[in-house]
Amino acid sequence: MANITETQFTKEYFLGVIADFKNDKYEGHPYDLAQELLDLREISEDDYEFVCKKMPSELFAEILCEMPNYVQEEISDILSDNKIANITSKMDSDDASMLIYNISQNDEELAETILSKLNEEDKKIIRHLNSYEENQAGAYMQNELFKASLDENIGDSLKRLRELKQNDDLDNIFHAHIVTTDGKFIGSIGLEELILFEHDLKYKDIPEEKFTNYSLNDKEDIEDAVDMFTNYNLSALAVVDSDNKLLGRITHDDIHDIIQQIDTKQLYSLAGVSDDAEHEESIYLIGRNRAIWLGVNLITAVLASLVIGIFDATIQSLVALAVLMPIVASMGGNAGTQTLTVTVRQMALGEIDYQDAKKIIYKEVVISLVNGILFAVLIGIVAYLWFSLPLLGVVIAISMIINLFSAGFFGAVIPIILQKKGIDPAIGSTVILTTVTDVVGFFSFLGLATLILM
Repeated sequence: MANITETQFTKEYFLGVIADFKNDKYEGHPYDLAQELLDLREISEDDYEFVCKKMPSELFAEILCEMPNYVQEEISDILSDNKIANITSKMDSDDASMLIYNISQNDEELAETILSKLNEEDKKIIRHLNSYEENQAGAYMQNELFKASLDENIGDSLKRLRELKQNDDLDNIFHAHIVTTDGKFIGSIGLEELILFEHDLKYKDIPEEKFTNYSLNDKEDIEDAVDMFTNYNLSALAVVDSDNKLLGRITHDDIHDIIQQIDTKQLYSLAGVSDDAEHEESIYLIGRNRAIWLGVNLITAVLASLVIGIFDATIQSLVALAVLMPIVASMGGNAGTQTLTVTVRQMALGEIDYQDAKKIIYKEVVISLVNGILFAVLIGIVAYLWFSLPLLGVVIAISMIINLFSAGFFGAVIPIILQKKGIDPAIGSTVILTTVTDVVGFFSFLGLATLILM
């Protein structure tokens, strides 16, 4: 196939890819092809739809797994129910359940129609996976795995694995998951460990220390799975039910995607932006969501302005106060954001919780006080040299210490309290903290100026 540049992703290019795939000559990665197809979608909607209809189901199954959710939602507008069902049948169970779920977000009745065209086993598996809550580990597992019975011969099981691989029934296999005759999970053994044993041995003959027993209940929070993958450097994790029966596995590629989702959600939340809304294609929906948070911010800004209004006579008497006010508020806001970001991130990683509150608050207050004293001396000297008013330097120095103290204290306290109340600390903390640092900063600075300078 001829080399082609990024700007030449035409339907002719994809027809060449399809021809190569049918002749077993295509060696590209589904992710790259998915990105190229998205580029075509931007260039020509008609050509995009033409290529989608021509794409073999087996290849499209791999590509669609790499596509954004909104593309999966709208695929039913392009392809027939039968083709979507055929594509779904070629996917791993976790990817298939996600595709059906995404289609149901756009048209629940259509999703049921597509499901009805699958074989009974696939239908049962997808319904089961989609029955879990979004945050439960079972929603992210796949049923395809390599398991063996304690009484099974190692050599026989490896021959079975070879056949499964040749038939493309399994991929990304890292372990043999060992179960009892009634399906209860015993442990896992890595394939690189397995090949060291004689093939005529049975799994029950393998020393117990060679097994790992990392597993997670299907109803547990998916973030517990993230912690296990991170802490134990896992490539796959067995998922079991309440009776310890092996249900499936979660693989590292899914966990990588989940970590990205968690990080993105936290980043958006700290900025007062909804992750879900930002993935909408509708400018109206994105704008409306941002407007809500901007409205909340406007209310908090008015509170800070009301504080300033209380001291309007003081400001009129000494213009230098208006010049220096933003410095106090800005330093407090930045110090608070530093504390808030570190606290929220550590909470998300499970490094701190409500029981650690005193220790975290103490640490952040000490850091903020040290920085407050350092920058109080600095800004006090600057204010004195700038306006030739020694007491003005004293006022802004004291105010700086007070505001940075409150920034450190509330930057740690607010997310901890929100988490205790069952509220996502990444969502509301920023707006609350900004209000606190602005109000405390302006009130302390202007209040002290009124008492000392007037």
